[in-house]
Parts: sequence; C-alpha cells; structure tokens
Amino acid sequence: MSVIDDLRSLILGGRYAPGDRLGEVELAQLLQVSRTPVREALRQLQSEGLVEVTANKGARVIEYPAADLETIFELRARIEGLAARQAAATATDEDVERLHEVAVSLGEHAGRRELDAVYRLNAEFHQELVRLGGSTVLAQSISALVHSPVLLRTYSAFDEEAMRRSVNHHIEIAAAVRAGDPEWAEAVMRAHLFSARASLLGPRKPRKPRKQA
Repeated sequence: MSVIDDLRSLILGGRYAPGDRLGEVELAQLLQVSRTPVREALRQLQSEGLVEVTANKGARVIEYPAADLETIFELRARIEGLAARQAAATATDEDVERLHEVAVSLGEHAGRRELDAVYRLNAEFHQELVRLGGSTVLAQSISALVHSPVLLRTYSAFDEEAMRRSVNHHIEIAAAVRAGDPEWAEAVMRAHLFSARASLLGPRKPRKPRKQA
C-alpha cells in the first residue's frame, strides 16, 4: 500500500476522528517514511475531501456537523427515492440486467470487505438509477448531495450486518425495477439510505415532547 492508502485507511478506520489534527512529523514516524510523501498524501486527501489543510495551522480530518449529515441523508432519501421510482417506470430489460449484475458484483466484493470496489460499484449502481430516471434536475440535485468523504466513511462504519443489509437493498431495488413497481423501488431506496444514516450517525435522539399551551 502507498502512503496515501495507509493514511486514508487510518482516517476511515477511525484512528483519526473528524476534527483531529494530522501532524506531518507524527505521521511520518507512524508510517515510517519521510515527511515529503506524508505532505503529498495530505494534499491528495485534501483533493478527495477527507482532509482540510490551512495555512499556519496544518492539516486536520475534515468534519461535517451531525446536523448537516442528517440533512444530507434526509434529502438523498427523498430525491434518490424519486429517482428509483422513475427508473422502475422506464427501465428496459437490458437496464434491469445491468443493475442486477452490478448489485451482485457489489455483494461479492462486500463479502471480502474490498471497500474500494464496493464504493465504486455502489456509485455505479446509484448513477445508473439516476440515468434511468431521465431527469437532469434529479441528477444535479443528487450530485450536489453526494459527498465522497461521507460515503467512504459510511462504508467504513458498516459492521457485517449493516454491509449485508446494504447489499440486500441493492439487489431488492434491482428486483423492484425489474417488476416495474415504482412504489416498491422508492420504499427500498429510502430504507437503504436511512439504514446507512443509522450506521454512520447512530440512533436518532428521541424527540422532545411538545410543551402544552
């Protein structure tokens, strides 16, 4: 593995939490390399959105406020649910076969915890659904909400049960599209994204009771 891969794994694996400082000297000692490849790795991870580098302050793991993440998942569930609904109404037999193949391949890689391949295939699956939805507005809206660091951290947060549930969701969405059932496709997509939200953020806090007038 390269220094970039090692550092990315340390961040996504939880060794460095959101907001943690990433000191070049400490990382160079930890990874047993000089500071130059560490500095280059930090620049690359900054371009990926995992790291924030500030002049005179150094690097730190980028941090998304929990409230923002809640909003991202809520909006994605609504918009991608609509994309899945539209895809179920328009997909051809060839489209369905392609979706199913991607979902099955994703499951195979997930079983081996090959997260880079899982991330790539997940993106391909969701992008194909958006394409089948046929709406430029939907595609642009989803693009604005899909943040690579959030997706990478979500998959890294999956335990075995969550990963298996995610794989099954992809296969079921493909089945719903094959059946031409918009309601089914939308419902599973929404469940899929709310399940991912729970893996990343944990249980929702109970709502406070409304005060009596």
